[in-house]
Amino acid sequence: MVRFTVLASGSKGNATLLCGGRTRILVDCGLSCRELFRRMRLMGEEPEQLDAILITHEHSDHVNGVAVTARKLNIPVYFTEGTHRAWMRWIQPRRQMSYAQWLEQTRRQAAERQAEADAAGMEGLADDSDQVESAPQSDAAEPAKAKDPSWLPAVEYFQAGENFEIGDVAISPFTTPHDAADPVGFVFRAEGVRMGFATDLGYISPNIKAQLQGLDLLLLESNHDLEMLRDGPYPWAVKQRVLSRVGHLSNEAAAGFLTDGYDGQAAYVILAHLSESNNLPELARVAAERALNGRASLMANRLLLAAQHEPLFPIDF
Repeated sequence: MVRFTVLASGSKGNATLLCGGRTRILVDCGLSCRELFRRMRLMGEEPEQLDAILITHEHSDHVNGVAVTARKLNIPVYFTEGTHRAWMRWIQPRRQMSYAQWLEQTRRQAAERQAEADAAGMEGLADDSDQVESAPQSDAAEPAKAKDPSWLPAVEYFQAGENFEIGDVAISPFTTPHDAADPVGFVFRAEGVRMGFATDLGYISPNIKAQLQGLDLLLLESNHDLEMLRDGPYPWAVKQRVLSRVGHLSNEAAAGFLTDGYDGQAAYVILAHLSESNNLPELARVAAERALNGRASLMANRLLLAAQHEPLFPIDF
């Protein structure tokens, strides 16, 4: 079975659960660990069954809960190298350390953990009194990971344009135009189902158009209404950023793609990352419905809106 569940979508936190075969992947982790687990269980999913976290880019609404969640579940986090570097700078802003120094520290910590594991394997050679004496020493030797907010159980790198797999899910990452270090979107494939994931992009490039074809599910950003943004409360500098070609996709731009660049094949179209300050769900829906008007079908283009404060019901294939 393939299941796609948007747990949260918006400027206050993003997280999507993708289940394919025996594999469960969390795409972005912008919620706190506690809230993420609450929403997963609300949707009938057990957090302990997660296999990995996959990150689109390093902005806080996509990574706020990454470190705590990964450590609690002891699962790997997949980044591009550029995104991982940027995340490291964000989570340790006051720490003066080059990336090369961080790599050396990580290797040293791994060696220390291995040494601890090897020592634990020798416990059978010690008598009872030795074991009693050694326990306080182990507790007193606080692992470096407990003091390092950036410590993760495992980090895996991928590159845009190079396909890879996590368990039963095949992943095709592609570059997106956004003001982050190395932002990406994804096309996921599991059990013959193809799902496109494209948010946080200033415009839809030819590369993205080519990727978002032949899908069974399309999740697409519809961030703001142009008039609401221009007349809204944001400072002008922020408005310029959102409107730029490395900002966010407007309702009009999303509708333009659905009219001219989309092949109309997806069973579900999900509008995502709606701004609470500069958009209304009704405006996003109307713009998309007009764009899809000529593609009415009983089998395709069911339009859904992802929300910030509650999960979207699971979509099963």
